[in-house]
Amino acid sequence: MFKKEILKGRGAQHNPHNKFFELSHEIRNDFLEFCEKEGEKADDNKTLYLETFPKTIVNKVKSPDIGMSYSMNAYQGCEHGCIYCYARNSHEFWGFSAGLDFERRILVKKNAPELLEALLKKKTWKAQTIVLSGNTDCYQPAEKEFEITKKCLELFLKYKHPVAIITKNALILRDLEILKSLNRYGLISVNISITSLSEKTRRILEPRTATIKKRIETVKILSDNGIPVNVMLAPIIPSINSHEILPLAKAVSNAGALSIAHTIVRLNGSIGEIFTNWINKTLPDRAGKVLRQIENCHGGSLNDSRFGTRMRGEGNIAKQINDMVRLAKIKYFKNKTMPVLNNTLHEQCKNGQFKLF
Repeated sequence: MFKKEILKGRGAQHNPHNKFFELSHEIRNDFLEFCEKEGEKADDNKTLYLETFPKTIVNKVKSPDIGMSYSMNAYQGCEHGCIYCYARNSHEFWGFSAGLDFERRILVKKNAPELLEALLKKKTWKAQTIVLSGNTDCYQPAEKEFEITKKCLELFLKYKHPVAIITKNALILRDLEILKSLNRYGLISVNISITSLSEKTRRILEPRTATIKKRIETVKILSDNGIPVNVMLAPIIPSINSHEILPLAKAVSNAGALSIAHTIVRLNGSIGEIFTNWINKTLPDRAGKVLRQIENCHGGSLNDSRFGTRMRGEGNIAKQINDMVRLAKIKYFKNKTMPVLNNTLHEQCKNGQFKLF
């Protein structure tokens, strides 16, 4: 019997079947045997960037559970490889698996800046905050090469339009000068995702993200430059990082964050299979306990799509988590608030400069 080797630097360890496809793909033992005899690798574990040219780039967010009206994603798929990521399911719409494909087949929306500028210049467009990374991280490794996020931030500055960012990558500091310029007009807020203070936990949960030290330094540098930062303690996973809520809140408050937000992990669609496969390989000693506690938070299921409860959960474990976050806010964020972004300047800047009259 030949077994697939553990793929280092990846969250998912396999490609579950895409439910939209009739056919499925599997790695057979006879193929593994052939590779071993030939001295070849069955899987080169490389990331492939695929250029795409969509017709639209800004999406209206209709979910009542998500605090944003519009989102924009320059990349589809994410090399960070966070094992719990809700965005994995969306990769199936593009014909890929939510597992390894999500981390290794990255769609790059090359015409995103052109589409964004066309929208911002529309006479009918009324300024509302557009969130970069509503689905996948706008500062994932692909951004180093393609700089799509940077080009879009320059457009938000040019047209004086409010923008928010969600990321867990210190690469955001590359664009610090643009962020400072946006902040002079009250046009920017940043959400940094930090799920643990433990590097060991970070490496297994989010294998290709910035280190915890780097992320906390990023919060401090942004805050020291006056840029408002909220920290996402998301997701909270029972018996993995649920015990870290108070120390996490204290650390990011000391670094200058103005607020925190959280969600409780939910494993919808293919993510349930991917996460279960991962935890049985990575944390076998507590796999059963963690899965049962996640189910306890969602009415006995890993999957929870119910508006109103899916983000915060229900039951005793969810209540403990939510109460702990409330306590953390009282203890470490009293008298701190995130500002409301300025949407009053854009109308007079639709030609790319202020109108005098």
